[in-house]
Amino acid sequence: MSRILDQRILLLVILLSASLQSTKVLSEWKKCGDPECEKAMSRVQAITDYLGPDCRYLNFKTGEEITVYSKLSRENENLWTGSKGKDFGYFPRDAVKVEEVLIGEEVEVLTKETDFLCLHEDKYTFE
Repeated sequence: MSRILDQRILLLVILLSASLQSTKVLSEWKKCGDPECEKAMSRVQAITDYLGPDCRYLNFKTGEEITVYSKLSRENENLWTGSKGKDFGYFPRDAVKVEEVLIGEEVEVLTKETDFLCLHEDKYTFE
């Protein structure tokens, strides 16, 4: 009985840590093309295959085109946010090369908690 209880507690700890990791705030600030972060900033092309660590990340293959909508700033400038078809998520900026800049000036805004949730088919997924 004690062993089963220990296994259940361990499983609960693992599930909680995975949930916290998938909703972790990656940065307090981001740069966008407009204050609402709705305007596309640039068009980039993947220079390497990328498979993200969780559902918040955009997976892609070399050569695919991605539209960039925001770039995390200050404490985590390596991650950009973009879309490829219906898929949307974070990816490292060094995995792409800029093909076309679509805005003249970037605006820095605070991130929101919803920026770091998984989005599947127009619905937020709460881990």
